[in-house]
Amino acid sequence: MSPGPAPIVLDDVHVRREGRHVLRGVSLRLTERRVAVVGANGSGKSTLARLLNGLVLPTSGRVHVDGLDTRRHGARVRRRVGFVFTDPDAQIVMPTVAEDVAYSLRRRGLSRDEVDARVAHELERHGLAGHADHPAHLLSGGQKQLLALSSVLVTEPALVVADEPTTLLDLRHTRTVARRLATLDQQVVLVTHDLDLVADYDRVLVVDEGRVVVDDGPEPAVAAYRELMA
Repeated sequence: MSPGPAPIVLDDVHVRREGRHVLRGVSLRLTERRVAVVGANGSGKSTLARLLNGLVLPTSGRVHVDGLDTRRHGARVRRRVGFVFTDPDAQIVMPTVAEDVAYSLRRRGLSRDEVDARVAHELERHGLAGHADHPAHLLSGGQKQLLALSSVLVTEPALVVADEPTTLLDLRHTRTVARRLATLDQQVVLVTHDLDLVADYDRVLVVDEGRVVVDDGPEPAVAAYRELMA
């Protein structure tokens, strides 16, 4: 059983890069199981996602995940927060599908049998069992994203952050990945341009020019975002 939602707290967070503000004055407490983040390209939404596992550190302010400061406890935070990138090739590191999932379990102190069992379970869960010994980089784009998700989930994180995970996928695989994220036991933070994917989420944040300008349920948040973009 995966841990329950990990409280995420951002306290007056600013991120500056190359002399400009990427995020400014972001204060949030996220406890919902499904949180979506939408915004235009360059709005700061991906930076917001990367704050949650310490890939980006705040220039000022604090980020805590389940009481852990991402600046002081980065390694412990990353054990609790799984991150799925837009391009799965960015996180596939081993030659075969099964080896790539197993690689995520290194340094976990598990026996070979335990590793094999957990890898087999994840591959079966995501429809990749028949590809265990296949070259990972020869999978289709959708299969690669499912492999990336499997490699994250096999570590049993409390929180899964997915940064535009369907951007490079066709409609069929977009629906498959979206369905997988929607049915996870873990808390999920999804960054997306696909507004259809957020309809059943508990909370939607709209990011614009480095600020969270809307924080609401899916329907009013998406309506406000459409108006903002118009």
